[in-house]
Amino acid sequence: MAASTDLEQLMSSFKKFAIHGDTKATGKEMNGKNWAKLCKDCKIIDGKNVTGTDVDIVFTKVKAKTSRVITYEEFQRALEELAPKRFKGQSKEEALTSVYKLIEGKEPTNVGVTKMAKTAAVDRLTDTTKYTGSHKERFDESGKGRGKGGREELVEKTGYVGSYKNAGTYEEKTKAK
Repeated sequence: MAASTDLEQLMSSFKKFAIHGDTKATGKEMNGKNWAKLCKDCKIIDGKNVTGTDVDIVFTKVKAKTSRVITYEEFQRALEELAPKRFKGQSKEEALTSVYKLIEGKEPTNVGVTKMAKTAAVDRLTDTTKYTGSHKERFDESGKGRGKGGREELVEKTGYVGSYKNAGTYEEKTKAK
């Protein structure tokens, strides 16, 4: 019973890595990039016994000649190839079990993918209170952008010349006479 749940977890990890980064992926096949990511994230690649090159060679060996992906069965054969290499002191079965344990329940990590730069230079450049000239007009006092009004000179159809100080006072002047 325990072995079947372990294989279910292995299948689940295979699916998660198979669809990682590919919107069209179904989870039934895994490409070489995701195979390498699985090996790296699950620490099958240790840098001494198993390297990135070994992982690529095993992928090429187990996949069909014209195919660019591996199925779950080919994935298991690839693990059988890598297990004795990763765990040298163990028997083939023990090594395979150890490799399964490394993979079970894991999913792709996104650590260190994109880091936001937060330096004093970036803060200075994005501080809207220090903007001058025409750029200053694009933001209000709180630093919020004005949208289209801040980028383009919008025409007001009032009949007055732009920036005329006494706009809207004509009616009052004519009543006074």
